[in-house]
Amino acid sequence: MYHLARALLFHLEPETAHVAALRLLAGAHALGVAQALRPNVPPDPVEAIGLTFPNPVGLAAGLDKNAAFVEPLTDLGFGFLEVGTVTPRPQPGNPRPRMFRLQQSDALINRLGFNNEGVGALVARVCAVRCAVPLGINIGRNADTPNERAGEDYARALAAVYPHASYVTINVSSPNTRDLRALQGAGELDALLSQVVQQRARLSELHARHVPIAVKVSPDLSDDDLRRAADALLAHGLDAVIATNTTVAREGVGTAREASVASEAGGLSGRPLFLRSTAAVRTLAEHVRGALPIIGVGGILSGADAVEKLRAGATLVQLYTGLVYRGPALIEECRRAIAEYRQAHQPPRGSSAPE
Repeated sequence: MYHLARALLFHLEPETAHVAALRLLAGAHALGVAQALRPNVPPDPVEAIGLTFPNPVGLAAGLDKNAAFVEPLTDLGFGFLEVGTVTPRPQPGNPRPRMFRLQQSDALINRLGFNNEGVGALVARVCAVRCAVPLGINIGRNADTPNERAGEDYARALAAVYPHASYVTINVSSPNTRDLRALQGAGELDALLSQVVQQRARLSELHARHVPIAVKVSPDLSDDDLRRAADALLAHGLDAVIATNTTVAREGVGTAREASVASEAGGLSGRPLFLRSTAAVRTLAEHVRGALPIIGVGGILSGADAVEKLRAGATLVQLYTGLVYRGPALIEECRRAIAEYRQAHQPPRGSSAPE
């Protein structure tokens, strides 16, 4: 069925198709038929960052920026959802067109620029729905906030979403907000995380609950910079790292038909990102040695791709662009492949892991 829907949607401009697909899913949910898309796969729970995930396959941030489709997306069988990126104040994002397909490469380029309705609107929606799986909320700074004051934006957004999020993601790695990725620099990241953890300490006492915080990093960081970022997260007591966001590189996009589209500014996602993002997962995993859970995202278009993220050191995975090209069947394929991999590699009951 999805092949037919994709053929129709791909006749539309990408951003228009994105909205249309979500509205179709919402309509199916309202009619009570969307759950027919749910994979017939046994639960495969994962304990991580103080939460229980019904299965390790999640939705990456960016698909549902305003938390407008939480319940319909839950119908698809994800083990967790991440909504956003949301900023303290509403903003329109970058001028359109700002999404582009590279169909031969199973890829997208976007330069959306954190277009969203603001944290107040997102929180109102989250309060009005029931999410049956852990819900992550991805936060960023407004485009007109200088990096010197970015901590204020993150602290404000964290305060707004804290009572409603299962976990919160700090997005400092989107290439589509000017100078945002500079917040991954050594001094900048340390200063930002100091403000974030101080705010969390206040909020934890106020709400009597500890909300895990992850940081989403760029695939364009060097190995040394990835290790330094991981050290900063560990030093400040952060709970997870998400590897990775989109890339400004264009490796793996080689067809002549796609050359003009590939030259568009923005972050590249999909199949060409897979090797780069998986290498980042591996570098982080080898460095932190289990001390910091890793959520692997980037270029997953098959169950084998999802397993490769786990082999590299990820605990959980997230999908986005693969859903555009493969549809909901990708969720079931990834869940089955991961479950088989985990069953084959988990120690027998009653045995202890080797030292």
